[in-house]
Amino acid sequence: MARSTVTARVLDVLGAFGTDAPVLTLTEISRRTGLPLTTTHRLVGELAAWGALERADSGEYRIGLRLWEVGALAPRGMGLRERAMPYLEDLHEVTRHNVQLAVLDGAEVVYVERLSAHDAVSIRSGPGSRLPATATGVGLALLAHAEPGLVERVLAAPVRRFTERTVTDPAALRHLLGEVRRTGVAISVQQIELVSQSVGTPVRDAAGVVAALSIVVPVEANPHAYVPAVLAAARGISRALR
Repeated sequence: MARSTVTARVLDVLGAFGTDAPVLTLTEISRRTGLPLTTTHRLVGELAAWGALERADSGEYRIGLRLWEVGALAPRGMGLRERAMPYLEDLHEVTRHNVQLAVLDGAEVVYVERLSAHDAVSIRSGPGSRLPATATGVGLALLAHAEPGLVERVLAAPVRRFTERTVTDPAALRHLLGEVRRTGVAISVQQIELVSQSVGTPVRDAAGVVAALSIVVPVEANPHAYVPAVLAAARGISRALR
């Protein structure tokens, strides 16, 4: 159901776009937001005039560069990414696998960056995309060091299942988080895709854990072989942030 205030409606329009729908027609935006087509037309026109949306020659809309410029000001986004990039690039160059950097947003992780080789295993994530914290290497690394109240809320809520290997039992998840705190590393095996597994670890600034990085490798690989490289990259980023 569409919300009542103008600000809420604008946010609903922007929220209609996602990794599953990067380009939308007016009708699709109207349907996704629950707004009347006339209201959608007016709001989309204003957002396009400001640069938050761009209109393609086909008449469809996508997120505009102006919104990207504003998003780049977020301290947990571009600033983090800029300091992390040299270490992400080194890790990617050494391993030739998918390397990711993410931050925690409630029960989900938001991916800030991903580096991938053309022959690396396919994965769902990409810059700006979200996944449940409970099923990913970066998510488990972040959740293990999150505020206890948030952890309890996440464990009390239904957990989305991606594969038959996705851990959904709260007791099992609690055990996983304890292992991450004990070892400093989160290993998520076939929880998102059956063809892959990830090795994640937290990144810290002077105040505490602010992000996590991971490497995603084929399921037949030995994940423990990548732990030293992942930990070294995380230490490098943490030093840069401090």
